[in-house]
Amino acid sequence: MRFLRSSRLGGVLVALFAVLALALAGCSNNEDSESSGPASSSAKVEATKVQEIADLVPGNIKESGQLIVGVNVPYQPNEFKDSSGNIIGYDVDLMNAIGGVLGLKPVFKEADFDKIIPAVQQGTYNVGMSSFTDSKEREKQVDFVTYYSAGIQWAQQKGGSIDPNNACGKRVAVQSTTVEDTVEVPAKSKACTDAGKPAIQKTKFDSQDEAVNALVLGKVDAMSADSPVTAYAIKRSEGALEPAGGVFESAPYGYPVAKGSPLAGALQKAVQHLIDNGQYKQIAENWGVQSGTIPNAVINGAVS
Repeated sequence: MRFLRSSRLGGVLVALFAVLALALAGCSNNEDSESSGPASSSAKVEATKVQEIADLVPGNIKESGQLIVGVNVPYQPNEFKDSSGNIIGYDVDLMNAIGGVLGLKPVFKEADFDKIIPAVQQGTYNVGMSSFTDSKEREKQVDFVTYYSAGIQWAQQKGGSIDPNNACGKRVAVQSTTVEDTVEVPAKSKACTDAGKPAIQKTKFDSQDEAVNALVLGKVDAMSADSPVTAYAIKRSEGALEPAGGVFESAPYGYPVAKGSPLAGALQKAVQHLIDNGQYKQIAENWGVQSGTIPNAVINGAVS
């Protein structure tokens, strides 16, 4: 999760489609590997302006007609670039729908992840959108509008019987330096050895697509990653992979805005409107990340 830099899944699934095609079909066509599926125009959700919600937008933003959004890529499937260099993803589609409700055009500005919140505080960006975990510590700096719940999710080959809470002796793929590599799997492995059982055989990979490929090819028994990343890998595997257990250690993703800004209220109402009319769910399903959808958007919903 993007809570601390060390726990962010730095690698992406840019090569996933070609990898899976090679593993499952023996050949590949990379021409539209990044822009196929959910990135196609047929998956777009068009939201219409809701005047009473748009009226909540601060005057200077309303007059500009734009919502300046700070974003850090890549973090597939939430925010990444297609083969043409356009920023796409679940977060992007949802923010575009929010912009539709508010009568604003989101303008995405790339930035280093750790510079987005300071830029929101300074007014350079109206809002941040980069899979930020809403935390009590961050709420001291900015306000958050929650829109998703992310945690850790394991995957296995279809028909497997892996239990993340009883994986002693199993081979588990992780991406190097992620929270799954440094904290989650080691803790589970220690519980195994403390109980006199075999340790988990953690296999580290430099990128997430390598971990996915290892699982598809049966080189490992399971994979542990952030829940939206795992969900997207499963969706794109064409039935080769499935979840192993549920999502755990969940925390809310949120949009950071300047502390005390009325924009928080406008964003919260817009997200809730999309939840209530079903477009929020449709966007999540387009990207295969519906397991983390929430029933209510709130301002400052940190759990820790």
